Formats: sequence, C-alpha cells, structure tokens
Amino acid sequence: MILDEEPKDNYFKGRGAQFNPHNRFAKNDYVKEHEEGIDDWEEEDHKTSFIMGQSKSIVNKVASPDVGMDYSLNPYQGCEHGCTYCYARNAHEYWGFSAGLDFERKIIVKKDAPQLFKKFLERKGWDAAVISLSGNTDCYQPAERQFRITRSLLEIALEYRQPIGLITKNALILRDLDLLTELAKLNLCMVYVSINSLNEKLRQKMEPRTTTAKQRLKVVEELSKAGIPMGVMVAPLVPGLSDHEIPAILKTVASAGAQAAGYTIVRLNGAIAGIFEDWLRKNYPDRFEKVWHAIQSCHEGNVNDSRFGERMRGNGNIAKLIRDSFKLHCRLNHLNEKVIKLDSGLFKVPQAQFSLF
Repeated sequence: MILDEEPKDNYFKGRGAQFNPHNRFAKNDYVKEHEEGIDDWEEEDHKTSFIMGQSKSIVNKVASPDVGMDYSLNPYQGCEHGCTYCYARNAHEYWGFSAGLDFERKIIVKKDAPQLFKKFLERKGWDAAVISLSGNTDCYQPAERQFRITRSLLEIALEYRQPIGLITKNALILRDLDLLTELAKLNLCMVYVSINSLNEKLRQKMEPRTTTAKQRLKVVEELSKAGIPMGVMVAPLVPGLSDHEIPAILKTVASAGAQAAGYTIVRLNGAIAGIFEDWLRKNYPDRFEKVWHAIQSCHEGNVNDSRFGERMRGNGNIAKLIRDSFKLHCRLNHLNEKVIKLDSGLFKVPQAQFSLF
C-alpha cells in the first residue's frame, strides 16, 4: 500500500515532486491525520532505493502513431532525474508505486535486460527496425553509473548490428563514446539530447537531478565530433516559462553540432497535473496563473491531452506561435535539412561457437 501524501509547505531540494499523489490502482492508502496530535508520523526517508525487477520481455512495440519510434527498450522504470513534468510518472502506478516522490526514489532495475534483448533479436523474422533507448525513462539516469545495463545493451547492438536510437539528458552517455562511435561507423545509431532550457536556475528546479545544459551541449559537441548523428529535443516547452528560449536554444545546439531538432509542448495527464501544479505554485507563484492558462490554451482548455496528432504540440494561438518560431529558427540554423536513416541491412545473429569435443 502506498502512502497518500498531501503537498507539503516545506521543500525537498533535489526532488521534482514534493509529495506522493494517490495511486489510482491502489485499493487502500495510508493517510496522515493530525487530529489532536494523536498520530506521530516519522519523516520519510527520501533516499533513492533500487528494486531488482524481472521481466518476461524487454522490447516494446510502440502503438502510438505520434511518438517517432516503432520499438522502445527501457532498462529502468522510474527515474531519479525527477523532472516535474515527466509523462512517464503515470506508468509507475502500474508497478504499485506513486507517480510522485516514489517515481524518483524507487527505481526498478531490469538486470535481465541484456539476456532478454538477445532473445528478442534472435526471434525468427525480426527485421532489425530501429529500437529506441528509452521510450519511457532515461537510460543514462544516475542508476546506470552503477548497473551499466545500457552499456551492455549497446555492446549487444554492436554485436548483432542492430540499429539503435538514444535520447538522454545525462552526460554519462560520454562514458560509452567508444561503443557509440563504432555503431555510428556502421550507421547504426543516432543520439538525441534533451535540452528545453539554457536557464540553469530553471533547470535546477524543474529537472533537479539532471546534468546542466552546459554539460548537455558538451555531449552534443563531443558526439558530433566523433561522427555520431546528433539531434536535440527541445522538450517539453512550458509556455510562459521557457518557450521564449527557442531562438537561443536552436542557435546554440546548431553551433555545437546538432543536425536535427524537435519539440513538444508540455501536457499534464493523470497525476502529473497535481505534481506540476504544486511545483509551479511553490517555485513561480507570481507566474502561476499565466503559465497554467497558457498550457490550457494549447490543449483545448485542459492541461491534459490524449489526442493523437494534437497532444504533443497542441493547437491554438500560443501553440501556433511556438510552432512558427521553432520552424523559423530551425531554418535559420540549418537544422532538419537532412533525414537521417539508420541501416537495418547489416543485422546478423552471431553464430554460436560449438566445442569440438
């Protein structure tokens, strides 16, 4: 059973969410009551814990037509980066946890991912479509430094000549420059780095355990110099808070070596709405009404949006201004001029080595 917490007045530094919203799948919840001082609850431990998970499969077919990937692989569930807006928070409820603090401090580690990945690639009829790391949570989040699952997956991809797309906001990816360079030589990988603001104060509040924008720009530069195709996701943009940075971001990432860029506008489905509202009120109380209404204006008067084809970039006047600005500055900075297509024709299942005796 998950502790159902209310937003607190005190602020947990280094965490995006400040409480655990109710898990919609939980039948029961503990709640804190303070009537007449009867209950004496100890303050919770907000350290990160790792839970070893077991999976029957590891590669997911992506059914959504507007996410830009056909297959995804998530070596971790939950993410210590703690981005307040993260759409993956809601998925943590399926594991019996909350989308709030639990998402950031209870990380499920899929240690069997490499074995399952090999098993998937050896399926009869696999056509070597591009597999994205990751579709849900960041494959280079802090847990990767300890568990090294993503590196193992890249080693397998190179061995099988399996094309891979990666997206991250963590400079830890530079650790695997050797593997990424070899994959790129065979046209088997492309990397997107997520940069939605160059404002370090905003980054510290909105994405508390990520690497800085300066470090992410270094990633773009270093990987680009190594011959790895580079793109940047300016996502999600928060209208009224970060959308004015589009020109500066696109100019800076192009100078660093990015060839492509994409964007989304923030949408707050499920429990994320309450988490983000609480965060926005506490960190930007003077801008709350402006930002909240701007988000609503992009999604037909709602902060949530599940409309395929509309949900990612919204519609309405503000969404159009963002779209026009993004297109203009991509053109001015020569971004998205070339479609990058990875090579699926090199795929092979390594031959087993049989003993002569």
